[in-house]
Amino acid sequence: MSYVGNTPAATDVVDFKWQSVQTTAFTAVAGYAYPCNTTSAAFTVTLPSSASVGDTIALVDYAGTFATNKITLNSSLNIKGSTDDKVLTTNREGVTITYADATQGWIATSGVNSGDQALDLQYSADFLVIAGGGGGAGSGNNYVSGGGGGAGGFRTSTQTTSVGTVITVTVGDGGAGGNGTGGNSSAGSNSSISGTVLTTITSTGGGLAGAYNSDGGNGGSGGGGGNFNGSGGTGNTPSTSPSQGNNGGSGGSYSNSTSSQGGGGGGGSSSTGSTSSSLNGGAGGNGTASSITGSSVTYAGGGGGAGCNGTGGSAGSGGAGAGSSGGGDGAAATINTGSGGGGAGTTTGGNQTGGTGGKGVVILSVPTTNYSGTTTGSPTVTTSGANTIMQFNGSGSYTA
Repeated sequence: MSYVGNTPAATDVVDFKWQSVQTTAFTAVAGYAYPCNTTSAAFTVTLPSSASVGDTIALVDYAGTFATNKITLNSSLNIKGSTDDKVLTTNREGVTITYADATQGWIATSGVNSGDQALDLQYSADFLVIAGGGGGAGSGNNYVSGGGGGAGGFRTSTQTTSVGTVITVTVGDGGAGGNGTGGNSSAGSNSSISGTVLTTITSTGGGLAGAYNSDGGNGGSGGGGGNFNGSGGTGNTPSTSPSQGNNGGSGGSYSNSTSSQGGGGGGGSSSTGSTSSSLNGGAGGNGTASSITGSSVTYAGGGGGAGCNGTGGSAGSGGAGAGSSGGGDGAAATINTGSGGGGAGTTTGGNQTGGTGGKGVVILSVPTTNYSGTTTGSPTVTTSGANTIMQFNGSGSYTA
């Protein structure tokens, strides 16, 4: 039983009509009580489209699974003074809601195991998740040209979160450049966001760059192949929709001992890396612009492949490193862009090192009216219009 009003009289007792266990979405009726079983899946309860003051509904977590599979309350009338949906997210929670008036609409009038608040507020959050970029390949032998590093995966997401949800942020590091003995570089590391009411979003680190006669690695975007027939790595690995990146370019084929061709460009988030042309390195694929911070910024470009007695491949847009020209170290990518490092090349000996891939970044944008201010990891916090933006240059968390 439940009571209506702050000072109930004997006539205020509500004798609910208990219904059978509900396992799928339904529309509730005033005066009824519903055991809700979300063992198999979350579902939505739609509240009555018209209501009178004192109308009351009861909802109970039948199987103790609301924390795993929530109940969403949807109404054409206000709930707790807002047009937003509310959620039930506590195991073994039971709540009685009563229609108060047109201003507040449905409010919680009693509850068990309901935590800090019986009806949790939901709101929409935007995410940009960029993984670390791959490093550029090194070079140590005569006429050897390394490929450029692949960009880290570039993924966006808009999801509904609820008050109290801890959103865990992981920011991947950029891959190391290949050493001066002609070694392949290292791949970038993954970045991700996760939380109990969220779909986890993981962006894959950029593919490593291939050195002499070596293929580029697979990743968010593929690394460029080294000269002497190195193939470019495959981007969008594992596959996501929309795609998180593109393939790397192939290195040049063997011509003769003094004029081998350049390294391939690393793939970028918006275009593939270029294959080596003659003695020149392939250009890195371009990155993708995002305005999540309120300004357009480009991220996740591919590193340029090294030239061999030729011009190094240009860096893809978004802070990638260019490939070296006629011998020398590859350029490092800009930190917190998720872009690939440039490949290194040499003509007559010397040990050159590929450029380091850029560390990734994760950015969250939430309505300022819902921003809690509770974070770890010291994100940079700014505002743009009606939103508060948190830029995580390292791992941390946000409590919604």
